[in-house]
Parts: sequence; structure tokens; C-alpha cells
Amino acid sequence: MKLYEQYADEISRNIDQGILRPGDRLPSVREACRSRHLSPATVLQAYRLLEDRGQIYTRARSGYYVSANWKGFPPEPEPSRPPETSTPVNVRDLIFELLETTKSEDFVQFGSAFPAPDLFPFTKLARALHTAACRMNPLGIYESLPPGNPELRRLIARQYVELGCSVPTEEIVITTGALEGLNLCLQAVTRAGDLVAIESPAFYAALVAIERLGLKAVEIATSPREGMNLAALATALDRHSIKACWLMTNFQNPLGCLMPEEKKQELVKLLALHDVPLIEDDVYGELYYDRDRPKPAKAFDHKGLVMHCSSFSKCLAPGYRVGWTAPGRYVKQVEEAKHMTTIATSAPIQAAIVEFLKHFGYKHHLRKLRQELQARQNQMLQAVGQKFPQGTRVTRPAGGYFLWIEMPESVNALEVYRLAMERKITVAPGQIFSPRRKFENCIRLNCGQMWSSPTEAAVTTLGGIVTALA
Repeated sequence: MKLYEQYADEISRNIDQGILRPGDRLPSVREACRSRHLSPATVLQAYRLLEDRGQIYTRARSGYYVSANWKGFPPEPEPSRPPETSTPVNVRDLIFELLETTKSEDFVQFGSAFPAPDLFPFTKLARALHTAACRMNPLGIYESLPPGNPELRRLIARQYVELGCSVPTEEIVITTGALEGLNLCLQAVTRAGDLVAIESPAFYAALVAIERLGLKAVEIATSPREGMNLAALATALDRHSIKACWLMTNFQNPLGCLMPEEKKQELVKLLALHDVPLIEDDVYGELYYDRDRPKPAKAFDHKGLVMHCSSFSKCLAPGYRVGWTAPGRYVKQVEEAKHMTTIATSAPIQAAIVEFLKHFGYKHHLRKLRQELQARQNQMLQAVGQKFPQGTRVTRPAGGYFLWIEMPESVNALEVYRLAMERKITVAPGQIFSPRRKFENCIRLNCGQMWSSPTEAAVTTLGGIVTALA
């Protein structure tokens, strides 16, 4: 046994024997280091292992506590097993129906893909926008045409350096949100009828993009813990003429899975062997709960095949729609496509993001954001564990703000969706994450909403709906 496993098992025995009871606070990392002569990394690994088991949870700025219901906590879902054939995509109508419902302020928005507004510094952003607009030279507006604001691209390039990525400023193209970047990348490397490898389940915007361009999807088995199955991907690459691979390596939507660093390296190497570009959606990478930000697959790219996309929408400025892509060898095609579609991302908004990054404490904001998201996830996990029926499985992501819930097989997610809507609660049914409308007994919940009495009551109501249908 490793040291952290020994320490975790000791705490686990104390919980089993009733020495530590539900609600009891565990020693802080500093206290545990001092009393047990352990390193901070060892203590943190032990606590993370206990969190994964559901035995403890974290309260932001407070510490680690024994879970109230860990023995009955739902296990994680099994990896998906999609068929090995390609398929057309036909989910657009269902997706846009859901998107309509997430606009209402009267609903508890568990189905929304957006983080809760209270998490973001909108007052500071407004000040940054005002300052940037007042300083803006009208002639400087032209500098924000593709590939985008030079200073913003320089600051993003510096973020890549911190991640161990070698991405020159010249490779970065500013986009109107990450989604535009992802779509531009997909257009640059595919033609109608081509095959695209995707996760299973997959981000529904990827499915819409594939459907819109007349492409076909090849679903690859995906684990809720470590992401895409690379052996299954290798088989698909051998059997099919795949032109691109679109996936999230960090805190995937909807599963929340995090691909380990060694698997990212293997993924890049595998795709390079077949000369297949990787469209990497990394919008949740900054929302990690552990000590260090996970590297993107882009960090291991030596052939210019990884087309990395991200944005400030999920971590700083929702609604400002500032994203970017670093598309490797395809930068010229992406920049030209940007010129021919939206022409440019708003010049004042680009300048406002520059102002915030330089003068308004971006890293401090990120630290607070991550702490709050982790606290909200723990509260949601506790509530789901208490209110949902036997046979439920739930993911426990190490970042982001989504939970993937696999309900008993008799429960249909669309029926849960309709009944929840009647009670002014939205959920994202599993069918929208599959080109074949599979995952009929799964839902995705947004656990980034402000935790309050109405939120807790909504989880109770949702648990009652699922229990009645089980």
C-alpha cells in the first residue's frame, strides 16, 4: 500500500467504527502533516481517495467532513459501449427544445449548460469594459480583425507557456466563443460525408455541428473516470476512414471525465500515426478542483495536428463570447474561415478581457470560482445520494460543474424531463448526447447553480419523480 492509501484506510476504519461520525470535520491538511509526518501531497491524495469513495466531502474555505450517507452512495456509471459503425446524426430538434427552456428565470436550471451568474465578477468586467472602451483608438479597431487583438493573443500564449505548451502568438485565432472556434476547426478538416470520431456520450453541440455539415459520427466507448477508450479508438481508426476526432480531455461534458496525462500523450501519438487532426474542446480546463491545472492534449502535440479550443465564457465572462483556437498546421484555413463568417469578434469586448486579465485579479477569481464549484458539487452529490432511488449511479468529476446520472433502467429520461418541466425544473436528458438518441435512462445535472432552499427542494422533487418511475 502507498502512504496515502494507508492514511485513507485508517480514516475509513475510524468512520466504520463510529469514531468519526457524519458531519465530523477531518484534520486540515496542515494538521495532518504535522501530526502524522506526511507530506501535503500525501494527505491531499488520501482525502481525494476518500472523496471518490463518497466517504468525505469538502466545504469551501472550511475543510473536509465525513459524509452523511457514504455507505449508500451511488456508484459511478460503467463505461459506454456504443456500436462500432458510423451513423448520421439527428438530434437537433430535441436539443433546441431544451435550449429554449433554459432561458426562463422561473425554472431551476439543472438542465442548463451555463454556470450560475452569481459566480462571476460582472461589476469588475463592466469596469474593465468601460476602461477599455474609453482608451480605445478608433484606428486600433482594425487590430482586432482576425486573428484578433494582439495583446489578448499574447496573454493567451503566456497561459499556454504556463501549461507547458509551445504555442506561438501567431497560431492563436480569437473567436466568438469556443463554439465558433470548434466549428471553424471542424469545417477546416472535413467535407460532407466524412466520418468524425466522438465520445459516447458526446457534447450535444458537437452533434449539431456534425449534423449541420452533413458528416457522420463514429462513437467511441468512453469512461466516466478517464474519458475515451483509446483501444476502441485505435480499432475505429483501423476500420474507418476517420477525418477528425472531436473530444474533451478535461472534465468532459456531460460525463465530467478527466483523461490522465499519459493517456493524452498516447492519444496524440495514436492520431499522429494516422495523420488525423484532434479538435480539442478545453473550455472546462480551468475549473479543476485539485492543486494543478490538467494539461491539454495540445501540450504533447509535435506535428500541429491538435486544434485546441477554449474560451473565457465558463471561467470568467459568460455572455461576452470571447474564445480562441490554436489550430496548429490549420491556422491559415481557420483564420480565412473566420474572415468569411463573423469577420471579427467584438473589438471592445476583446479589449475588456485584456484589461481584466492585466488589472483585475484573474487568478484570484479563478481560485474562488473553483472552491465554490467544488462546494456546490459536493452539496448536489449529497442531495442526489439521499433523494434518488436504489440503482442510481452518479459520476464524481474532479472539476467542472456537471453530474451524469444513470437512473434505473426502467426510467426514461425524456419522461423525467417532461415531468420536471411541469414542476419548473429543467434537466438535460441523455438522448441529446447521442447521435442515436441512446442513454435513455440518463440525465445530466448542472451542479453549479447557487445552493439554496429552492435548489435543494428541486433535487428532492426530481428524486421523487425518478423514484416514482423506477
